Amino acid sequence: MKKHYLCIIKSIKMQITANTGLVLEGGGMRGVFTSGVLDAFMKHEVYFPYVVAVSAGACNGLSYMSHQPRRARWSNIDMLQKFDYISLKSLIVNGSIFDPEILYERFPNEFVPFDYDTYERNPCVFEVVTTNCKTGRAMYLSEKRDHQRLTQIVKASSSLPFVAQITVVDGIPMLDGGIVDSIPIVRAIDTGHQENVVVLTRNRGYRSSEPDIKIPKFLYGEYPRLRVALSRRTEEYNKQLDLIERMEDWGEIIVIRPEKPLEVGRITEDVVKLERLYEEGFQLGERFILSEGLA
Repeated sequence: MKKHYLCIIKSIKMQITANTGLVLEGGGMRGVFTSGVLDAFMKHEVYFPYVVAVSAGACNGLSYMSHQPRRARWSNIDMLQKFDYISLKSLIVNGSIFDPEILYERFPNEFVPFDYDTYERNPCVFEVVTTNCKTGRAMYLSEKRDHQRLTQIVKASSSLPFVAQITVVDGIPMLDGGIVDSIPIVRAIDTGHQENVVVLTRNRGYRSSEPDIKIPKFLYGEYPRLRVALSRRTEEYNKQLDLIERMEDWGEIIVIRPEKPLEVGRITEDVVKLERLYEEGFQLGERFILSEGLA
């Protein structure tokens, strides 16, 4: 079957051009929803010309860009059940609550090898969001050739503050892109993509109630601008959710999101709950494809 790239598809319900983008939110283990959506896209061989992704969205987006269905699901559910890679022990031993050896070494090279050849040949653009610890601002990085740099970029984007070590890319210390740009819709628009599909990992109406607090100097003491960004994290995230809902109501974007409040959090290990969220993502992804005439 011939692959359909959204940059060339003409839908009777959705005007698709090279200016169409796909935006993938993060959210730790909530990202299993996104892996379900992307597996539905791959089932129908629908690929976007531009993808910008954050944290867990970047991890799942890699398998989408390499055209490897169910690979991200395996890492999020099957591999978790088999290797239990989320643990306090890993935090103590490795400086990260998610075991970095399993996720960034054994998984892509041994368990389910990443298809670098297909990824490199893919003409679509894949941008990953990280947070520059020195500036406290977002960086948008791409890599198609250097395998190690690609791994480091995605690892940096997924390095949750306080429970993961800082990752250095190109000599720059970086952390999770979700600190400053959890839903990079503005980046997609600024790069010329006026029509966007946004995949969120929270239900409509959700707003974070986690209080913003001033980060003390003994945490990230050499990165004062990072501390400022961390101190405003909830406020900025809720502003992005406000923007997304306004744009959705105005018909400027299409949003695929869970329909009910989630029972899965950032570090949920319950594989039954994760499986349910994956299936919801797959069903809603397929519903979107069929409703827009993209199948």
